[in-house]
Amino acid sequence: MGDNQTMFTAGLIKTILSSYPLPMDGVHGPAHWARVLENGTHLAEISGADLEVVQFFAVLHDSRRTNEDDCYEHGQEAADFAQSLRGTHIHLDDDRFELLYEACALHTHGETEADITVQTCWDADRLDLGRVWIIPHPDKLCTEPGRDQKLIDWATARAKDEYEPDMVAAWLEGY
Repeated sequence: MGDNQTMFTAGLIKTILSSYPLPMDGVHGPAHWARVLENGTHLAEISGADLEVVQFFAVLHDSRRTNEDDCYEHGQEAADFAQSLRGTHIHLDDDRFELLYEACALHTHGETEADITVQTCWDADRLDLGRVWIIPHPDKLCTEPGRDQKLIDWATARAKDEYEPDMVAAWLEGY
C-alpha cells in the first residue's frame, strides 16, 4: 500500500540517527519510523493530507525518546527538535511547519480532533501499535481511511511481524 518515495534527505536521517539514544532495533526505532512512513504515505494518498508533513512526522515523532517505556516529554522534544532543523533539513512554510510541530508534540495525547494532516500523522503512528501487541481500535483513530478494518489488519500484521521496510537498511548503513 503506497510507495516509498520520500521528500526528506539522507542528511536528515543521519542527523536524527546520530543523536538517537535507543537501540536501533527497538520498538520505537527506525523500523517503526519506516512503517509509520509507509502507513502515512498510504493514508495521505486517500485523506488528502500534506504528504511532506506526514513523512517528516514519521521519522521525527519518536526520535527524541530516551527509553522504550514511559517517556512523556518525547513528543514535545521531537517538535522542538524539528524546530531546530528548520532551514537546514526542514523547509516548510510557517503554516505547514505548525502542522508538523502539533503532530509531533501531541502524538501521545490520544487526541483525534485536528487538521486532516495532523490526524493522518497520528493514525499512521497508531496503526503501528501492533508492534507492542495492541490492536488499534477504530474509535481511537482520526481519519475515515485510518478506520478501515482492512488497513488496520494490514498494518497490525506488519507491526506484529516486526516487518522492516527496505529503506531501514539504507538508513542504518554505517551505524
